[in-house]
Amino acid sequence: MFRTFLVKKDERALLFNRGDFVQVLGPGEHIKFDPLQRFSIEKFSLTQTAFVHRLAEYFINTETDLVEREFYLIKLANDQVGLRYENGVLVEVLAPNTRRLYWKGFVELAHTVVNIATDFRVEDNLAKQLVESTEAGFKARVGGAAQVFGVKVPQYNLGILFVDGKRTVSLEPGVHAFWRFGRDLQVQFVDLRLQVLEVAGQEILTRDKVALRVNLSAAYRFTDVQLAFAQQAKPAEFLYKELQFGLRAAVGTRTLDEILENKTLIDDVVKAYIAKRLEGFGLELESVGVKDIILPGDMKTLLAKVVEAEKIAQANVIRRREETAATRSLLNTAMVMEKNPTALRLKELEALEKVAEKIDKISVFGGLDAVLKDLVNIRPQ
Repeated sequence: MFRTFLVKKDERALLFNRGDFVQVLGPGEHIKFDPLQRFSIEKFSLTQTAFVHRLAEYFINTETDLVEREFYLIKLANDQVGLRYENGVLVEVLAPNTRRLYWKGFVELAHTVVNIATDFRVEDNLAKQLVESTEAGFKARVGGAAQVFGVKVPQYNLGILFVDGKRTVSLEPGVHAFWRFGRDLQVQFVDLRLQVLEVAGQEILTRDKVALRVNLSAAYRFTDVQLAFAQQAKPAEFLYKELQFGLRAAVGTRTLDEILENKTLIDDVVKAYIAKRLEGFGLELESVGVKDIILPGDMKTLLAKVVEAEKIAQANVIRRREETAATRSLLNTAMVMEKNPTALRLKELEALEKVAEKIDKISVFGGLDAVLKDLVNIRPQ
């Protein structure tokens, strides 16, 4: 006729009569007159403080006294985030619009409310309790912290935070955290150091209709990150296209000979063109230079022949110049010997010396004058 229901000190129980809620049973023995076996109970451990049950909303809406006596109630608005503590330790992050019951008992319960309507940045001390930075990204430390958006901005970089596609604030190097609830958060990193941009394989026609393939290298840096991203969604791509246009303007208005004679001309023209185009865009071009000028195969052969012909012509000019100089020297020597017999005799002795060097033995008859007269016989005209 009677049934006894035992509830331990670290438990609470819900008593049901044919499935319908009757009351909350506290610790102890509860004796109920139940001849038809209509009563049943559902026990809950107070170590698991959260009351996740089909009757939770019913209790909140209709059992006000019961909720105040047995439960700890947390109600959040649509622009509020809850931080729940157990025994002074943060254990859970509650999303906006949360309505939840927690059992009162030997666990000390508390919570704080954070308004994220306008300021959704997470304070540094709180962020360290919610998430931790790992090699794979940010990892939640407590329940519900997966809705915390963490970002680590590397040194020498600046982070641009986009909220729902809109550019907002700049993030200095370091770790930052934001509440993600209802927001699409993204960060784009901008390297503030000098950066190199390669413009490769630009095929351009010169003024004399020669197709060149030009490789260009440029160094640039950001002078105003906010201004750069306010003017262009992707500043680096904008600079790349402007370098292409500047290169076409420099090459397309000049002949092949002009380009090959002065390669730095292209650098100067492109740099002047880009400097004007980057005004008011938060970018600065540090340097620009042509790395390679690649000619078509048939043009290479033709230029090789031209260079070969030029070198042959230069060699012929040098040879003719030397021959002319040698002839002029011989003429001057002859004129000196004609006017000076002593010089003529010295020249004769020089010739005799060269002949004597090639003879092992020589016999002289009639003296030196006879030898000279026999060797060299000069008849004046």
